[in-house]
Amino acid sequence: MSAKSAKRNSAWRSELNDLVRGSCGGFLFGIPLLYTMEVWWIGSFIEPPMMLAAIATAFVAVFLLNRTAGFRRTRNVKLIDAFKDTIEALAIGFVCTTIILVLLREITPDVSLDEAIGKVLLEGIPFAIGVALANLLLSGKGDSKDNEQADVMNATIADIGATAIGASIIAAAIAPTDEVAMLAAAIAAPWLLALMAASLLISYGIVFESGFANQDRRRQQRGLFQRPLGETVMSYLVSLLMAAFLLWFFQQLQVNDPLSMWLRYTLILGLPATVGGAAGRLAV
Repeated sequence: MSAKSAKRNSAWRSELNDLVRGSCGGFLFGIPLLYTMEVWWIGSFIEPPMMLAAIATAFVAVFLLNRTAGFRRTRNVKLIDAFKDTIEALAIGFVCTTIILVLLREITPDVSLDEAIGKVLLEGIPFAIGVALANLLLSGKGDSKDNEQADVMNATIADIGATAIGASIIAAAIAPTDEVAMLAAAIAAPWLLALMAASLLISYGIVFESGFANQDRRRQQRGLFQRPLGETVMSYLVSLLMAAFLLWFFQQLQVNDPLSMWLRYTLILGLPATVGGAAGRLAV
């Protein structure tokens, strides 16, 4: 075998390994939602404008995650590489989701094309997020060496990305369920304030006081919000944004819903999202 052929075969093996790693990350993150009835129902009646908005928003989210985690063993942070990986991650998500939904008989010849597309889209985007998280989910660590050598802005972006990743992993499994709406209808305003305080305290405790792995490195991480108080508040705001996005994505909130409703739902889902965000920062 010539050197050129060996190099080509090696490139194909590397690409296949990356695809397998990405698919595994997608299954780890997306499989709970593939067995969630609420997601099937939402996908059955999602409208085309919402589909386009969801794809556009998901593209941005997966793009940012690919720059933080990704599914390739060789990490490229160039914009064009992240762009290509994002298209590939979405394709992996939609293909794998379609196969599983067919196997589960949620997509059959009797299902209309619109309903099938809605289900694949709604299930496929979280799956694609799992693809973009593959290195983090499967290796249990991020690029600590890169982080140690990064400048302040890159370290800040890494912190925000890690928070968003962790928040997504936890909150995505809760957002499509009815429990958030049920809790929001029963909780009074003073308890929402208490929930905010608890979220901040728990986040601070996990990252800075619990003694978990990488805690010492967290204190040495360079970034705009690296002081414990600043980082805790920043990560809470990022986690709330991810919670609000997931609630909108899974049709639990609409753009024209009252601001008070958005606030209640987001603060309630914000607690588990914040816990995930804190864990995400420790992981990377």
